Amino acid sequence: MLLLDVHVLTESAVTLRSAQAEVTMIPFTGTVDGLLQGVVEPGGCDTQTVDETGSRRMSARYMLSGTLFPGTPQCRAARLYVENTGWFPGGKVSFPFRTTPVFITDDAEFRSLLAGYDCHGEGVLKADGLHILFYGDERTQ
Repeated sequence: MLLLDVHVLTESAVTLRSAQAEVTMIPFTGTVDGLLQGVVEPGGCDTQTVDETGSRRMSARYMLSGTLFPGTPQCRAARLYVENTGWFPGGKVSFPFRTTPVFITDDAEFRSLLAGYDCHGEGVLKADGLHILFYGDERTQ
């Protein structure tokens, strides 16, 4: 089940290169649709490291804020922190790519709902740019 669709709008990246690794930090904002409809708050950053073997690791951290369960009688304001990680063994980013998210929210019902899913992310390129899609597979007891 598609839970969230985060449309990422990147800003200028900063890169450090050394004998041990390469580190690129990419600040971003954007929008979110799905169970939460709203924005990626300023301050989001995707940090990518490439180690000596050429393996690339991605770690993005950001805050989403907006309306939870839009268009329903239960709609209300909520925020969601996302820590999303992914790996690219060949070093090059390719699409689609898989990620593993961790979510923290200020809404108890949303927290409980998310806890009922095994969540994973997928980075895809659409006509309007990069989207991170978060899916949930219902947990079996």
